[in-house]
Amino acid sequence: MPFVKATDGTNIHYVDSGAGRPMVLLSSAAMGLQMWDRHLPLLAAAGIRVVAYDRRGHGRSDWPWDGYDYDTLADDLACLIEGLGLTEVTLVGNAMGGAELVRYLARHGADRVRRAVLIATVTPTLRRSPDNASGMTAEELEHVLTALRVDRPRYFTEIATPFYAGVDAAPGDVPLSAEFIRWFSDQALQCSSRATIESNRLLFTSDLHEDLPHVTVPTMVIHGARDPIARLAECGEATTGLIKDSQLVVYDDASHGLAVTAADRLVADLLAFARD
Repeated sequence: MPFVKATDGTNIHYVDSGAGRPMVLLSSAAMGLQMWDRHLPLLAAAGIRVVAYDRRGHGRSDWPWDGYDYDTLADDLACLIEGLGLTEVTLVGNAMGGAELVRYLARHGADRVRRAVLIATVTPTLRRSPDNASGMTAEELEHVLTALRVDRPRYFTEIATPFYAGVDAAPGDVPLSAEFIRWFSDQALQCSSRATIESNRLLFTSDLHEDLPHVTVPTMVIHGARDPIARLAECGEATTGLIKDSQLVVYDDASHGLAVTAADRLVADLLAFARD
């Protein structure tokens, strides 16, 4: 089973298709590399060398108690990229993975990176601020963290409808089978409870306004117009405005989980951007 060592000795589990120009996929909070099950074979069949991994505390990687901050997570990514000797990389980050990507470029530079893609990005910030009136308050965050401590399975089941179908959606509006949603939720439960709670705390308290101008590679921002978690104006549009060489692609009918509900369109967009 392939692992790379992080700087603190943590084992990071990854999968590598092993041929072609490299694309590294960074998953959303609580999700491991299995979230890319639909995308991996399609990208590899198109000639891309696909690398995906379980961040610390997730999936088959080690479950250390600490290290759930963007500096450490960016350093873990650096260990993966350098350990595999990757260059000319297209970095693809989904939600929290996009924030890790941004911190990596701000912290380690773009010498090994050719392009970047931010999907349903949580940057610049998800916390309530003058620039993000719909952001999460400290009280709302405590409610989320309490729900995760008390009953994680119920939490992931209850957020499925807005996550996949958007604001004011009904369960019947989710364009996925009940079996798929259950399988996807089961993946989130493979993340340690400590990593789940600390990743959510990180998500909703961080501010990456100062990091985004350090993203100097061509960047594509893909965002769902119906995203209730990282809203289009406050996240997708704001992020694009802070990255000089960037373009925004809006999926009009998509919510935060667009990587799953619009997987085929996403793969086509990734391939077109990586080959441009």
